Amino acid sequence: MMAVRVQVPPRVQKSERESERERRIFVLIFSSLSLSFSLLLCYTSTMFEFQQLEVYKKSKAFHADIQTFIKSNSFHKSLCDQLFRASLSIPLNIAEGSGRFSKPDRRNFFIIARSSIFETIAILDILKDSMQLTTDQFIHFEKNGEELSKILFAMIRNLEK
Repeated sequence: MMAVRVQVPPRVQKSERESERERRIFVLIFSSLSLSFSLLLCYTSTMFEFQQLEVYKKSKAFHADIQTFIKSNSFHKSLCDQLFRASLSIPLNIAEGSGRFSKPDRRNFFIIARSSIFETIAILDILKDSMQLTTDQFIHFEKNGEELSKILFAMIRNLEK
């Protein structure tokens, strides 16, 4: 192996003007990189992709509707609790299922979410029969529940073996 000597020229004193120009270039480059990085972070910042799913957003809205309904009425505590938990289970199982790696696991959580819709509608149907829920209110909840059920059904069918 041959050794190579490199002679470094003596440091040349830069004028203030050159130093200021280099500082501005550095700031400009750093700012551009910083902006690009923050734009990249905005674009890819969420690791929770379920938050982008339309079915998740609609299930949260459905739960919020149920919650408003519960708060505006005076039902038995256990009935309120069951209705609340059934409607909350829908977005939670969608979220949990979307975090699973295998298709069968995801499918099972989406099935549970769909079953929770059925449970919620069944509770509301009983409330309607006991005159604690108007037919119009029931139709509103049933329509939203049916929409969620159809979306989940398509997702479940898509994940079949």
